[in-house]
Amino acid sequence: MAHEELHLQTRNLELRDYPQLRELMDLVYQDIGGAWPRDTIKHMIEKFPDGQICIEDNGRLVAVALTARVDYQRFSNPHTYDDLVMKNDRILYYPEGDTLYGLDVFIHPDYRGYRLGRRLYDARKDLCRSLNMRAILAGGRIPGYRKYAEEMNPAEYIKQVHRKEIYDPILSFQLSNDFQVKRLLHKYIPEDEKSKGYATLLEWNNIMFEPPNSVLASRKSQIRLGAVQWQMREFNSVDEVLRQVEYFVDALSDYKSDFAVFPEFFNASLMGLTDQTDQTKAIRFLAAFTEKFRDEMSQMAVSYNINIVAGSMPLFEDDRIYNVSYMCHRDGRIDEQRKIHITPHERRDWVIEGGNELGVFETDAGRVMIQICYDVEFPELSRIAATEEGGVDIIFVPFWTDTKNSYLRVRNCAQARAVENECYVVITGSVGNLPRVESLDVQYAQSSVFSPSDFAFPHDAVMSESTPNTEMIMFSDLDLDKLRVIRAEGSVTNLKDRRPDLYDLKWRG
Repeated sequence: MAHEELHLQTRNLELRDYPQLRELMDLVYQDIGGAWPRDTIKHMIEKFPDGQICIEDNGRLVAVALTARVDYQRFSNPHTYDDLVMKNDRILYYPEGDTLYGLDVFIHPDYRGYRLGRRLYDARKDLCRSLNMRAILAGGRIPGYRKYAEEMNPAEYIKQVHRKEIYDPILSFQLSNDFQVKRLLHKYIPEDEKSKGYATLLEWNNIMFEPPNSVLASRKSQIRLGAVQWQMREFNSVDEVLRQVEYFVDALSDYKSDFAVFPEFFNASLMGLTDQTDQTKAIRFLAAFTEKFRDEMSQMAVSYNINIVAGSMPLFEDDRIYNVSYMCHRDGRIDEQRKIHITPHERRDWVIEGGNELGVFETDAGRVMIQICYDVEFPELSRIAATEEGGVDIIFVPFWTDTKNSYLRVRNCAQARAVENECYVVITGSVGNLPRVESLDVQYAQSSVFSPSDFAFPHDAVMSESTPNTEMIMFSDLDLDKLRVIRAEGSVTNLKDRRPDLYDLKWRG
């Protein structure tokens, strides 16, 4: 048939289609009993009309997918095709079922080669997502097994089909549509001689599934973040700096941001209030204000209903100095992340030491982690966070860089972390100069938000970026559901395709 003559339309099956459906089923399923009775199809259309999908060509029925609604716990365990059939050949229907069950997909032989099966499977997946169903299950025949039954058992046959050493007209197609073999079913359709009565229980998981929950208790998937590209300037007191911080928090809150992100050492200008001849004493002078900054910014997070990534500040503890960032939640909680990798400048001039813990923090707007500047240049940290249970959605990188080449180290590494770990990465820096502060006299920054590199995101994987070297606030709207989709079904799936049989990564802290 010439493709230019086709006029294909996907729609829901109607009872008036039964004569054509019966003819098509008798043609395709002549070896296992042919068509369902009219009353069976009528019952399915009445009980679950959205699940009965067909494709017609110029008014001719050419492909059909019949679907039931079932309970996952019941049908993810061993069963037979007859378990789906009630009295009078009526198909089981659970009104409160959390799973779709693919009963039949059949295509007219004249229309094979047009990928109509893929259209029907995609329509089922869309239905599964739209109804917030847990999964699609299907009992898949293995009609090619008859040729190999004398040579191998069904499990070995399935394994070879999976490795594409054998082609099975049904199983190969289902595997190519992201279904996974969950188990082998015995005597699924005993009269199926081609499959020797065996079938595979196949499952497609809906990664968008959300268990029924209170709207207020559920985590947001559409979030907005605001980053502050901070102008370094002279301040005469801690309160003066905090007023500037509050100004930005207030502005970001007015735009309904879920996060406010500040740069590394954003309050470093206060070191200008002390003697600069001894850098170790100067950083300890600044550390004396850290507790006040932490508490005040935590209070702002609650008052303005916004989560605040409080840049970074020096922390004096047990006669040692650390570079620390605080995640100030809008519910009043405070999480802490210490910089793990210390730059030669920090170690030499300020005697800063590295922290020993890596945190992934649960927020009301995703799972996040903080990597302070230099830390993002070490891919191991992001990978550990991304591969632990639940993964990480957003990596916040408060940074301080003096020149463009040092800025580009942070930027390029941050963008790589977004691609490698299928997450968003936010970098936020400071601009301007501090002539009265030794070692922090110049700043260079262009704050940015990076995404994975796939069709769902901008072509250059840059969600947003600020004007270089200009004080400003920057916004970006992020969709956490897109991360879930690409992790399972992206053009590439970096996290899924790792080779733990060859290499692994462990946290020893």
